[in-house]
Amino acid sequence: MTTPAATPSSGAPGLDIPSVTVTPGGTATTSLTVRNDGDIVEAYRLEVVGDCAAWTTVEPDRVSLYPGTSETVTIRLAPPRSSRVRAGEVPLAVRVLPTEHPEAVKVPETTVRVEGFRQLRAESAPKRRRGWLRGRFRIAVRNEGNRPVQVGFTPAQPGEELKFDVSPAAPKLEPGESAEVALRVRAGKPVWFGKPATWPFTVTVAEIAAKAGTETVVKAGTETVAKAGAKAVAKAGAKAGTETAAKAGTRADDAGADADAGADAAEDDRERPRPEAEFVQIPIFPTWLLAVLAALLALLLAWFLLVRPAVRSTAREAADQAVQQQATSSEAPLVGRTPAAGSGQQPGSGQQPGSGQQPGSGTGGALPGAGAGGTGTGTGTGTGTGSGVGTGPGGGQQSSATVDQTTAGGETKVGTYTVPAGKAFGITDIVVANFQGDEGVVTIAFGDRKITTIALETFRNQDYHWVTPIRITENQTVTVQVTCAKPGTPATGVQAQECHEVLNVSGVLSDLR
Repeated sequence: MTTPAATPSSGAPGLDIPSVTVTPGGTATTSLTVRNDGDIVEAYRLEVVGDCAAWTTVEPDRVSLYPGTSETVTIRLAPPRSSRVRAGEVPLAVRVLPTEHPEAVKVPETTVRVEGFRQLRAESAPKRRRGWLRGRFRIAVRNEGNRPVQVGFTPAQPGEELKFDVSPAAPKLEPGESAEVALRVRAGKPVWFGKPATWPFTVTVAEIAAKAGTETVVKAGTETVAKAGAKAVAKAGAKAGTETAAKAGTRADDAGADADAGADAAEDDRERPRPEAEFVQIPIFPTWLLAVLAALLALLLAWFLLVRPAVRSTAREAADQAVQQQATSSEAPLVGRTPAAGSGQQPGSGQQPGSGQQPGSGTGGALPGAGAGGTGTGTGTGTGTGSGVGTGPGGGQQSSATVDQTTAGGETKVGTYTVPAGKAFGITDIVVANFQGDEGVVTIAFGDRKITTIALETFRNQDYHWVTPIRITENQTVTVQVTCAKPGTPATGVQAQECHEVLNVSGVLSDLR
């Protein structure tokens, strides 16, 4: 008969392994005694089964025993400091398998109490955020301990210029679980001018009840030790019972364990993660923007006070000078406004001293559109009167044409009248109408010859007349070029959208010889 047994102490059952407490990241050992109660030499193979098998070993894991002999093996537990090793009680079993009699297998069991530990890891993202008044951060936290925790966040900033808001405020994390919370940062007041302000801050991440739990455990542990010791002594003295003394000792041991747990909690409290970040508050109006605005204001003032008046004065002087030069350089003399007549008749006059009838003579004046003047005769007493009729050369006929030109503000446009084929046009009169009071410049040309350039704001209606007609031939043009600076306001009182000028040209239209 093969009987494995564990003998940790004199009072332990023969087939049991004593319970053991182990801290993740540390090691603990217990023992198991294997005895050969058979009558032949037997070899035993020992295997750990259960949840502890991954981090538990048996040394040695194989023994050979003579009949009636025994050997004690060591069971070594080394759980890693990981969230995968949950805190609490974990079953431990060792299978003892005889080689010769496998049907006599034994599996002694015990319980391993895995102690809990707290370990949090937290990071802030991003580490640096810029903004005028607010900034948003993310705090990623992971529970790397082996028991559930409810996590709290405590932001802190040295000067208290910032206000914080965490959402969610207290997430609960299982071992190995991660969570991400939103952290909103708001400055107390904006920075209007100057350089950016940098506000560093930290966020303390810890279990919400850690501090209270630590104080309670330490206090309770101390009171329990004192009270349990006193009660145990009193009861031991009163009853003189060994069992009561043993119970008091056990309570004292438990109280000591609680005190150790409180110390561990205090140590964990000192090791809370505190991710760091900073909020850079930028000014509402940066320095370069103020400089640009000042420069633009200076340019506007210079334009309205200095440049614009000078430009307008120079443009007006240039237009007046061009008009004067054109008027003095014209080959045909300009005469004042005279009524046009198409009959070609002009009264002639003669004067002769004496009495009675005396033949007199006179010449008829040249008429616009009548060609050369005629001659007339008359009789009178000292003053002769007569009339003459003139016709244009080649039997020409009086003719007129109108050029109606509209021009948008800031633009230049040209209107034309073209002499028909086989004709010649002897121009004697022009009338220019600026009935809206537009501002700008108008230039009139006959063929390749520029007649005049006039500033529009200097007139409303302007006419010119020539005693000697200006002759242009077929396919040549009468052009009016208008540069519109500003549309005027007609009699309706509503400012026009475009400049509007009308040119009427009159003269004799005759056949070419």
